[in-house]
Amino acid sequence: MIALNGILAPLVTPFQESGDLDLEGFGRNIRAHLAAGCIGVVVTGSTGEAALLDDAERNALIEQARKEVGSDRMLIVGTGSESTRTTIARTRAAAERGADAVLVVAPHYYSDAMSPEALREHYEQVADESPVPVLLYTIPKYMHFSLSPELVAELAQHENIIGMKDSSGDAALFARYLESQSESFRVLTGSGVLFCEAMIMGAHGGILAVSLFAPARSFDVWNAHQQGNHSAALSAQAPLTPLAQRIVGQMGVAGVKAALDRVGLVGGPPRSPLRPLGAPAKALLEELLRAAEPAPVA
Repeated sequence: MIALNGILAPLVTPFQESGDLDLEGFGRNIRAHLAAGCIGVVVTGSTGEAALLDDAERNALIEQARKEVGSDRMLIVGTGSESTRTTIARTRAAAERGADAVLVVAPHYYSDAMSPEALREHYEQVADESPVPVLLYTIPKYMHFSLSPELVAELAQHENIIGMKDSSGDAALFARYLESQSESFRVLTGSGVLFCEAMIMGAHGGILAVSLFAPARSFDVWNAHQQGNHSAALSAQAPLTPLAQRIVGQMGVAGVKAALDRVGLVGGPPRSPLRPLGAPAKALLEELLRAAEPAPVA
């Protein structure tokens, strides 16, 4: 079984000035995230601008990531689509290129039609036909609804559904998802704001955009929790929270990419129609990152 226990990096997708993929920069970022301690990476997720990529680009990113990610780390690929058919096709393509598991966001364009029955059938069909394990993915910010805890409890019984990522940032809802957790189904948080609280509640880790540009701060929280020092973990969470809240939550992909540029990795502009940060947001980002830097040793 895949060991979902730690921090995974939800990779950004860097682009060249021409608008084509920057696979060299992509690989450089992966090496940095793995060196920081991430147990794996997630390709073509929300932070990776998956909705703005074509299938050829998706496949190229998976292939590049597989070259960089050793067999001792995980390569998880976002394959969720609006149709069950396309989700299955993308899942098979990811598996063919070496994905260890897939992360499947719920279909949401026709959100009013996404009844529990429709979502159950969708996920069960994907899981039945996927050559690799499946993780559920709920992100109300983009889906405009949440997977119900009751549906998650049902899907957690499927032998090929091994976990989920919850990016709601809702502690009460997260607690309900944790009720479905078992040795064969693990729950990860996608919220850097909720990271410490989620682990105290019983989560096995997180897929955290904030860890891309603030790995030391993120692992301070993780390591303190692993040592059983909850007070130290809560203290370590304090400087991480504004980074996750303001840069990831409010500035979005453009903010995460600008923060990567700021710390010496490869971010660059997002793909149109997303816009890069304006001057006021860049100034705020600089202020936030500077405030989160460790104090110099006297």
